[in-house]
Amino acid sequence: MSKKTSKQKKQKQKQKSVTAQLLKGKLEVTRSGMGYVVIDNGSGDVLVRPGDFMNALNGDVVRVKVVRENGRTGKKEGKITEVISRRQTEFIGYIQLSTNFAFFVPDTDKPMPDLFIPLTSLNGAKNKDRVVARLVKWEKEDKKPVGEVVSVMQPEDENDAAMKELLAQAGFPLFFPEDVLEEAERLPDVLDTEEIKKRKDCREIRTFTIDPVDAKDFDDAISIRKLANGIYEIGVHIADVSYYVHPETELDEEAYKRATSVYLPDRVNPMLPERISNELCSLRPHEDKFTFSAIFQMNAKGEIKQYWLGRTVIHSDHRFTYEDVQEIIETKEGKFAEDILLLNDFAQKMRKKRFSKGAINFSSQEVRFKLDEKGKPVGIVVKESKEAHQLIEEFMLLANRTVAENISKIQINKKQIPFPYRVHDQPDAERLAPFMEFAKKYGHKFDLSSPESIAASFNQMLADAKGKPEQHVLEQLGIRTMAKAVYTTENIGHYGLAFEYYCHFTSPIRRYPDVLVHRVLETVLQGKPMIDKKMEEKCKHSSDRERAAMECERAGNKYKQVEYMRDYLGESFEGVVSGVASFGFWVETVEHKCEGLVSLIGLSDYDDFRLVESDYSLVGRRSGRTFRMGDKVTIRVVAANLEKRQLDYEWVIEGKSEKSKVSRRTPSEKSEKETGKRKKK
Repeated sequence: MSKKTSKQKKQKQKQKSVTAQLLKGKLEVTRSGMGYVVIDNGSGDVLVRPGDFMNALNGDVVRVKVVRENGRTGKKEGKITEVISRRQTEFIGYIQLSTNFAFFVPDTDKPMPDLFIPLTSLNGAKNKDRVVARLVKWEKEDKKPVGEVVSVMQPEDENDAAMKELLAQAGFPLFFPEDVLEEAERLPDVLDTEEIKKRKDCREIRTFTIDPVDAKDFDDAISIRKLANGIYEIGVHIADVSYYVHPETELDEEAYKRATSVYLPDRVNPMLPERISNELCSLRPHEDKFTFSAIFQMNAKGEIKQYWLGRTVIHSDHRFTYEDVQEIIETKEGKFAEDILLLNDFAQKMRKKRFSKGAINFSSQEVRFKLDEKGKPVGIVVKESKEAHQLIEEFMLLANRTVAENISKIQINKKQIPFPYRVHDQPDAERLAPFMEFAKKYGHKFDLSSPESIAASFNQMLADAKGKPEQHVLEQLGIRTMAKAVYTTENIGHYGLAFEYYCHFTSPIRRYPDVLVHRVLETVLQGKPMIDKKMEEKCKHSSDRERAAMECERAGNKYKQVEYMRDYLGESFEGVVSGVASFGFWVETVEHKCEGLVSLIGLSDYDDFRLVESDYSLVGRRSGRTFRMGDKVTIRVVAANLEKRQLDYEWVIEGKSEKSKVSRRTPSEKSEKETGKRKKK
């Protein structure tokens, strides 16, 4: 026997002798149909071939059996044995109807089988109708999954279909199951008199809400009154969702599954049914409501002398919009003006103190679309954070921090109890280095001697750049260097806010971690702290769903940008370079804040450009022409692809007429291979 044959035989024997491992992870299916199970513990992906998926779909959490492992490379291959939880159960696609049966064909670039639809489950759908269908049954032994039509989509309502598709692809259910809605409907409208007696009664204290003009779910309110000796009592009152939504109920399971509300340009996909989010728990004016409150006693300097946490009952006297409150702050006149101005004074003092302790002062802009009755964008409004927003922000931060600090003191057997902290890690040195080099070009220096000095350097840079051309790009790049905030039981503090302890307590209508915080806090106040051994798992799930919601919201905004700019094909606009890559650069229009790609293909007739990563720029080899992040350029809109949510611009050369072109070629006219992968550096 040759040495080669002997070696091959031993390798086969080794593979056969591998003890079958059962691992848990998330299935990711490629467009080619191959699958990879990303293992929770980070031990490496497991390759799964299409015939070994069992009844798993892309994004599902599964258990996989390792059947083969390469001892040299460590690469594993396996078969899925169980679907633990599904990421997506609702899909958009078309009905294929025959005499005796129907099938649902999903619109997806990820391979998945058609759903068998019983004729009794068509819900009025006809052949070739575009519908939303729900997967209702798929046993291991079934060749075809069974589904039902949830709703028929109207062919003329392109926008509605697009938004629903974004939500479904992100794994957010489009409809609440009947048993969840039924459970919500059974909840009482009238506050229980016995429950009122158990709570601190704050109904006689002046209380109001401050929210966006189009808000319906008011989950926080502020109260204020003057006590003796120059002390003010300020209450932060939060909707008591945990009073209505109990663990191990259908409502709770559905809320946990969603974990967050999703805010798209034309709709909210809520975490809780409207019966709860917009009625029972919403702190609507002139109605008694159950709340969970953080009540502070402060002196005229804004110093907290003492605080109280507990369940309350309140009565909101008025519903303000941010615009209402901003007008009162600016004019010093209006309803409850004295209280508003006093609260604003406290908020600005707290804000100043927070930044002095190392919080990073990134400013924020919010782009909102004006929509017609069909959801088509007809205008764009850019909103900046003003004092009215900061007023609410500072008191919410105070309540969140206070609750987290309070819980952190509770220990059982010398260990802290499981609690969903909101943490934000310090900047990564590798990600920070190129940004510092870029900032240095504008005269900004960074002190890296400590995390605190880095934060101080950021704040100094932001203050110095305010109002200058480079302000926006430095803010954008600075935010990108930061770690992402997450939920976890392992508290490492919140770097961006400069808080040692922080959690989310103030939005339980739209965030599941806040519901968890309320439950833990209530058990602590009762002297019987809750020990939830699955808390870290719940934190991870909430962080995952939060990321999915943010990506979905970005995709929704991008869709609206493309839809809006379709009306401006061929027109030129001033813009700012907002990103660079080896295949082109992105430009955000100054007027509309709509971002599109200027491809290198369109610039190839002018020069051969190369990417300089350290400078966030593209440089022409012959001309030396540079496109750097933050540069002002003129662009022309040449393509708007709604399906891909993609805008293509071309650079208008300075001094050329409006009709002249660098090149008429656009990325949409070229193969994906030629344009390369569109990923920002």
